[in-house]
Amino acid sequence: MKERLERIKEQLHTSGYKLTPQREATVHVLLENEEDHLSAEDVYLLVKVKSPEIGLATVYRTLELLSELKVIHKINFGDGVARFEFRAENAEHHHHHLICIQCGTVDEIEEDLLEEVEQVVEQDFNFKIVDHRLTFHGTCHRCQS
Repeated sequence: MKERLERIKEQLHTSGYKLTPQREATVHVLLENEEDHLSAEDVYLLVKVKSPEIGLATVYRTLELLSELKVIHKINFGDGVARFEFRAENAEHHHHHLICIQCGTVDEIEEDLLEEVEQVVEQDFNFKIVDHRLTFHGTCHRCQS
């Protein structure tokens, strides 16, 4: 986690920003909960436990900055709530999500399943793809049992 924090600090520095204590507290919460897809409010509640002086607006601004700098992804699973997750370092594409419509669980697919589709889109539509996202909605294996 320490190495990742240093890389994020360097990304901020390269873009003219500092890793302030408030930003660091927010990044720590994201790193500690990397498997989850936290909303800004979730992040704020977890940050507040460790640093009660940090306000919701500060957390929102930090998340927006990290999103703009492409440190994290801002994603929406169709429930109207923006959620955040780290971008995979050195990954060519974003991973995909399986969203259970019964329990709300979000599982991830790390494999890139769209290489052929990308080739067709780029060739047939003369469209240069830089990234893609795919979300499947259905019933997870846990709810099917």
